[in-house]
Amino acid sequence: MPTPKLAPIDEGLGPVPEANQPGHHPEVEQDKPTGPPPGPAPVWGGPTRFDFCFEPVMWPFAALATVIPSRAFVEVDDDEVRIHFGVWAMAFPRTEVVAVQETGDFCLPKVAGPPHVSFADRGITFATNRQRGTCMTLAHPQPGPYPWLQHPNVTVTVTASDDLEAALAP
Repeated sequence: MPTPKLAPIDEGLGPVPEANQPGHHPEVEQDKPTGPPPGPAPVWGGPTRFDFCFEPVMWPFAALATVIPSRAFVEVDDDEVRIHFGVWAMAFPRTEVVAVQETGDFCLPKVAGPPHVSFADRGITFATNRQRGTCMTLAHPQPGPYPWLQHPNVTVTVTASDDLEAALAP
């Protein structure tokens, strides 16, 4: 196979422009932007999703209650908090959340399966593990998945509890 013939460097090309000389840098580097691109501001992508943290011992109880990872999550946006837990759901205005705190060390019968209501204060717990949860105290009791009850607080056991607490901080 014949080797291709290369043209001599100085054959008809002329001098190298100053902007292409070694060591030359333009006033503004094209590949290093100094700010956002021109045009309208980007639109925020929507709600932040927090998936539930499933403990292996809770799997059978959760599955019997239709609670599987793809159907168990909390969504938080600028206006609302939405909880999806199998066939159950609850939503309330984000402004209703007045306090958020870590909770945990739950007793298995009190959290396994469907959402559980506390007889002590009517709070509701959506749980898929016994170790750690996030309790949201509400300004006014809100309706939950059981329409005849209003809940003054809501506990969820999401994977990123710290992130949820930060997202809900007033």
